[in-house]
Amino acid sequence: MREAGIGRVLVASLHQGIADILPTRLGFYENWLNAEGLREGTIGLAPLYAVLSFLRQEGDAYQIITTRAGEYAAEWTVSSMPALQRRCIKAMPVWMRTRVLLGMARRLVRSSYRGSRTIVRLRKGTARIDVRASIFCSVRTPVAQPLCGFYAAAFTRLLALFEVRAKTDIVACRGTGEPTCLLTVALLNGRSDDEGQQT
Repeated sequence: MREAGIGRVLVASLHQGIADILPTRLGFYENWLNAEGLREGTIGLAPLYAVLSFLRQEGDAYQIITTRAGEYAAEWTVSSMPALQRRCIKAMPVWMRTRVLLGMARRLVRSSYRGSRTIVRLRKGTARIDVRASIFCSVRTPVAQPLCGFYAAAFTRLLALFEVRAKTDIVACRGTGEPTCLLTVALLNGRSDDEGQQT
């Protein structure tokens, strides 16, 4: 990462999402998501804002691309872990595994953009994840649809990779004029004790 704090996994997952969904437009977006920046992890804040701004003008493709990028980010985060660590997490009881994975979700947000932080509260089988300073949701004027689908997809996919079924919903989004981005993650195959975590 460079001073702006943009994580390599975020940039690479967006690049791959654009390549999947808008392959004929990839050359345009590579004006900002260039190969050298991808390789060195030196994409700055301004180029990323430009990419996200142009993507929002692509209609439904924005949601599809950012959702796919979130899934890639989760998959690549897990694949970069040592195999022993993955096996140990999978061997944990569901309630313990869930806590560990919510911690990983917090770190994924932080590693995507160092300016973001999360507050996670787990109660009665539902995690409420408050994402502060989402890189996706910094817009000059409010938009009609939530912009933080990247995180919803990343959280759901991260849990699924460790056999925790979950459904993530966006409750509030800063991009639509709310003070923060709030997501709920309903855990479908296990309950955990009440817990609050913050980073």
